[in-house]
Amino acid sequence: MDDAIVRASYQANDSETHVRLADSLDRGKPQAHVRRIRIIHTPSGTLLADGPLGWGITPFEGNYYIRRKYLETDGFIQNFVPGICVYKFFYVGLDLRLEGQQPVRGLGWKYWLPNPLLPFIWFRVALPGRHPELLIEEVGAEA
Repeated sequence: MDDAIVRASYQANDSETHVRLADSLDRGKPQAHVRRIRIIHTPSGTLLADGPLGWGITPFEGNYYIRRKYLETDGFIQNFVPGICVYKFFYVGLDLRLEGQQPVRGLGWKYWLPNPLLPFIWFRVALPGRHPELLIEEVGAEA
């Protein structure tokens, strides 16, 4: 059973039991090293996204699909230019509008009628992995 699940289940009990269990689980165990992704808009220096690689920020086909929780800006505005992908279905384009900057048209997209077999793209902001105005940094990778 996952340590986090065990901890959560015992957290409801008295705090002394929780502390003893947590200590016994952590003792002699290396902590998991979480890799994070940061996406930066280079012309403005704005951090667009920062989160864990995996379910938080999912790389797929060279693009990054970002959960709302890990977006660091609210500058993505729907431009209502629709598109279709044969297997991911319908999407709408997103423009990046930052205060004091020229809008970047079509920088991202969001699937508003996604394929039910691809839950990691459902209603997430997608950004290209290769774009001249984006810097993708992987932080915390093991050497």
